[in-house]
Amino acid sequence: MSFIKEFREFAMRGNVVDLAVGVIIGTAFGKIVSSLVFDIIMPVLGLLIGGIDFKKFAFILRAAESTNPAVIMSYGLFLQNIFDFLIITLAIFSTMKLMNNWRRKQPEEVAVPTAEEKLLTENRDLLKNKI
Repeated sequence: MSFIKEFREFAMRGNVVDLAVGVIIGTAFGKIVSSLVFDIIMPVLGLLIGGIDFKKFAFILRAAESTNPAVIMSYGLFLQNIFDFLIITLAIFSTMKLMNNWRRKQPEEVAVPTAEEKLLTENRDLLKNKI
């Protein structure tokens, strides 16, 4: 089997395609949630706690010198990423919970027995009554 044929079979399996679609949608969803955190939630949170901008929280480990750049630890960005993660996790959890509830509420299809199944059921019942 040629390498290209094997690769095509691998790439066209349902799981691989589903995974690719999930990654693409997840990336887009992550950008939306990051924008929600960065552009909407963090400014409001900063305003509520006294006009603080989390992006500016940082430690200066070494000041800039003529030959060496400054070394800065931006822990405010880290805090913002933690909020981002928590909100993404909450959004995914809520979406999955909603989907699971929706799946449970769908009525299950009742299988209509075929003529053969009906006949076999009648035969079974007749045999039960003879015993």
